[in-house]
Amino acid sequence: MALSCSISNEIPEQPVVSPVSGAVFERRLIEKYITENGCDPVNNEPLDVAQLVEIKAQNLSKPRPPTATSIPAILKSLQDEWDAVMLHSFTLRQQLQTARQELSHALYQHDAACRVIARLTKEVTAAREALATLKPQAGLAAPNAPYAQQGYEPSIPAAATPAGDEGLVLQQIGMSDEVTASIQAKADSLTAERKRRGKTVPEGLASADDISQYRQVASHTGLHSAGIPGILSLDIQLSDTSKVVTGGTDKNAVVFNKETEQVIAVLKGHTKKVTSVIYHPREDLVFTASPDASIRVWGVQQAQCGQIVRTHEGPVTGLSLHATGDYLLSSSMDGFWAFSDVQTGKVLMRVAAGEGSSNAATCAQFHPDGLIFGTGTSDSLIRIWDLKERQNVANFPGHSGPISAIAFSENGFYLATAADDAVVKLWDLRRLSNFKTISLENNYEVKALKFDHSGTYLAVAGTDVRVFLCKKWNELRVLNDHTAQATGVGFGSNANFIASTSMDRSLKFFGRA
Repeated sequence: MALSCSISNEIPEQPVVSPVSGAVFERRLIEKYITENGCDPVNNEPLDVAQLVEIKAQNLSKPRPPTATSIPAILKSLQDEWDAVMLHSFTLRQQLQTARQELSHALYQHDAACRVIARLTKEVTAAREALATLKPQAGLAAPNAPYAQQGYEPSIPAAATPAGDEGLVLQQIGMSDEVTASIQAKADSLTAERKRRGKTVPEGLASADDISQYRQVASHTGLHSAGIPGILSLDIQLSDTSKVVTGGTDKNAVVFNKETEQVIAVLKGHTKKVTSVIYHPREDLVFTASPDASIRVWGVQQAQCGQIVRTHEGPVTGLSLHATGDYLLSSSMDGFWAFSDVQTGKVLMRVAAGEGSSNAATCAQFHPDGLIFGTGTSDSLIRIWDLKERQNVANFPGHSGPISAIAFSENGFYLATAADDAVVKLWDLRRLSNFKTISLENNYEVKALKFDHSGTYLAVAGTDVRVFLCKKWNELRVLNDHTAQATGVGFGSNANFIASTSMDRSLKFFGRA
């Protein structure tokens, strides 16, 4: 427009002001816009031509000189304007690139800050959990539990405190007369009860035909972390078999209710995977062991650690609760077994698992009466110990490879053992001899053995889950629903269901469909 005006020597029209927006326009253009749209182009408010206010200013006529009216001069003006537009576009592109780089840098800084915040939050949470396990917490169990009445303290006992590079400094208290009397009284009571029961089959016990028809009725895979898959241990509470505790590679133990299919508690505190778990037969207490060389006692209702028992220098490989419910037997890769008081966390006895040998103790299990117990070692030997005398009273050789599992039958006469040799051996504790060997397929890895509470059935967990009928020792059922190695197995009340865990991160229940 400016060019055409200069060529024709026309004077531009007077500018006008819009009272709606206060903006200045050329009259011809604003009138045309109002005719078409009926509003102000700046704020889109209604505007009429009559509302426009003319600016009273002296018209300045600046016609181009005659030399600029020629075609070459016009072409030069066009070229100058094009060059100016291109330079302006280049400047804008440079500014856009700079803005993009600054934005990218800001986004990277934001992402890095978020990562740092997440890491610090995780560390703070871990520190708070560790601090919570060290604070005194009176009343670990339920208010009516005997441990709460006796002042259950979660502090680390002085009997087992770290001593730098020299390992644990243990002050073994020894078994007092009171402890010995308690153990003996419990054994006498259980023996008398077993004699009264005799060979009578418990009322309501699942029959062999029932078990031979067991199939999967439930499977739960969300109990432990999917990031570190695998469940390593399992136990079922004796008094309420709907409650199950599992230990996983994610360093947690989980208490699960079979009937409601709900997680009751997640027990966090171990710094390594949880390899052994025990559910107290009568109280809402759980015991866990880990390669972090610690044993922890948990209150299920509070989901808090009430006691840390440190009795070993190496990974804890086996855990067993005495029939009284007051004492723990543990074994470790450090070559020792230990007998500890649950309520105080103090070590009553700590004995080498082998005479003059550094062979690791790979598992441990109390006899149902609690006067003797068995340990397995890495040198393929099962040792039977007298608890009160702390003496090795019998040895059972015959396996090849480290002992992986041992289990005493409730009848008190049978001991089942397994190792890395694909066989399960049955021992008669009266004759101290092996009377039956169950051969499994080549490369079968046995990870757990479990008798039901009546002593009628034996479950084997490993490559799959198998159930055998005791005395006849014939195979009743093979449960191969797990997609990975089975690591734990247990029976419900009267063997009315079977529970198993696996490295496939699942807890499965089997029964009559």
